[in-house]
Amino acid sequence: MPASPEIEYLKTLVSQLNEKIAALEAKSKGPAAPSPAAQLRTILIGPPGAGKGTQAPRIRDDFCVCHLATGDMLRDQVEKKTPLGIEAKKIMDAGGLVSDDIMVNMIKEQLENNKECKNGFVLDGFPRTVPQAQKLDGMLSARGEKLDSVVQLLIDDQLLISRITGRLIHPASGRSYHKIFHPPKKAGIDDITGEPLIQRSDDNAETLTRRLKTYHTQTGPVVDYYKAKGLWHGIDAAQSPKVVWDNLRSVFTTRK
Repeated sequence: MPASPEIEYLKTLVSQLNEKIAALEAKSKGPAAPSPAAQLRTILIGPPGAGKGTQAPRIRDDFCVCHLATGDMLRDQVEKKTPLGIEAKKIMDAGGLVSDDIMVNMIKEQLENNKECKNGFVLDGFPRTVPQAQKLDGMLSARGEKLDSVVQLLIDDQLLISRITGRLIHPASGRSYHKIFHPPKKAGIDDITGEPLIQRSDDNAETLTRRLKTYHTQTGPVVDYYKAKGLWHGIDAAQSPKVVWDNLRSVFTTRK
């Protein structure tokens, strides 16, 4: 028995409704996640005071990636008493150095669970040795990912010492200022929150000279490792923050 015109009309209507629903569902999901070509995975290397604290947040905000400062991450894990934090605290309390595996797993945990890391990351403070760099490569490779670039901020030690001894820090955010080169709008006060700024106890010439010696000893082999991979870019960090930023953007936007 042939279908009545009314049934045929209803079938057509149902088909049109299904098409409309499918279109609305697709639209509600929004644009597709960025492809790896649109993502950024970079490491920022530089001695204390070279400007990592100024540039890393700009990279984070401009490229919509997460800023992974390993020192801050370690303190956060210890404070939150996560399994990794508890393990790290035991080692530190015993006077030991936190293992490379713990540090790499901390980064891996962020990449897996921190939504801000979906488009990539800027890594600050790690790796400091070639074995750490190799473990980081292995972890990323297991995730089907790899580094795009490694940027080193280059600056003369004596200029750094003059920069650092005037440095002011906002503890909660890590924002940094300088009494002469980059003063806050109101002396001693963070521009964003209005909270007080501090000067780190180790921001003095004697301590800094020791830290710079350690930095150069550690960093040389790591830089050579990334140079051999064709990932290294050096930027003159003695220039103004704006010029340094323009050079950084150029590295990130002209990637192969």
